[in-house]
Amino acid sequence: MLAYPQIDPVALAIGPLKIHWYGLMYLIGIGGAWLLASRRLNRFDPTWTKEKLSDMVFWLSMGVIIGGRLGYVLFYDLSAYLANPTLIFEVWKGGMAFHGGFIGVMIAAWWFARRNGKSFFQLMDFVAPLVPIGLGAGRIGNFINAELWGKPTDVPWAMVFPPFSDPAQLPRHPSQLYQFALEGVALFLILYIFSRKPRPTMAVSGMFALFYGIFRFIVEFVRVPDAQLGYLAFGWVTMGQILSIPMILAGLGLLWWAYNRPQAIKNSTL
Repeated sequence: MLAYPQIDPVALAIGPLKIHWYGLMYLIGIGGAWLLASRRLNRFDPTWTKEKLSDMVFWLSMGVIIGGRLGYVLFYDLSAYLANPTLIFEVWKGGMAFHGGFIGVMIAAWWFARRNGKSFFQLMDFVAPLVPIGLGAGRIGNFINAELWGKPTDVPWAMVFPPFSDPAQLPRHPSQLYQFALEGVALFLILYIFSRKPRPTMAVSGMFALFYGIFRFIVEFVRVPDAQLGYLAFGWVTMGQILSIPMILAGLGLLWWAYNRPQAIKNSTL
């Protein structure tokens, strides 16, 4: 069994001001995505300026934060937030849903693409390889917060999370680290390598949706579902799995369409 590192969720406290690691992980994710996007900008569109790129990162970040928070409220704990709406603003305590953030990014990308002479999928193909940076950073934030841990297990790398998080004090799967490895590292490598060669429009987006959905669906088997929801069917189906199925199907559909459209209208923006 491995020892949980007991990291203080507050990275820095200056009087009443507290800076949480969870919030810093979002800054790291956004900053890392911006750096990678700036390196790949000329391959996407040589006419785009760094200012336009900064605008894109800002609006997509707003889509992540607003969509992620609203997605958690709507998909995972609507009754609690209706009872106490001020909880919606306490984002430093966690409570962000990837699938909501993904919808938020798509809306922001559609709006930004229209304003800047790009198709929705041209922009999404450019953005998709950047997203795992934020996903990986977010999972490290979950680990530091000692939240979203896994089921009890006797594997050698099991961890006992702090009593405030897990009163049962059982050795558990560190599922946050599994998701960091899959949704962060593995997904980044898959998309980065895949997008280095010219691909038809929609192919990179399809790869992102497909592999994120697969990775999330798999990890849900060892991750404890949110207490207020539990298992939704058959004693094992979780909300995360239900929300991942459309992503897997959409990814397969986008890949099929990207490689089976008439050659004349295929193009690559990467």
